[in-house]
Amino acid sequence: MALFEKYKFTNKRHSLRSIMAVNMALIGLVAIAAAVWQGYQNNGVVALQHGAAVCLAVIMSVIGLCMAIAGRLDPNRYRIFPDLGIGLNLLVLACGAVFLFFGTI
Repeated sequence: MALFEKYKFTNKRHSLRSIMAVNMALIGLVAIAAAVWQGYQNNGVVALQHGAAVCLAVIMSVIGLCMAIAGRLDPNRYRIFPDLGIGLNLLVLACGAVFLFFGTI
């Protein structure tokens, strides 16, 4: 039976909420990066559409953070996607807070 000692048989699965939270955070990071890049290309002049994209990214991040926390609370799920979703969504929220604080967007 030494062949199967290093394998762990379990019925755990990945949380779909958490996977969706990671996807929402990645979309938010891309939107923020695109807004910053467009502002850089236009010598610091940022259009209203880019500010709206950052605001929508922050709203999606709040929703994604709630979904990742809900996925983290489920005991029969793996922890990689909830933790990744929480971290990335907090990063998007921090970027949005920095932009709001400095008034760049």
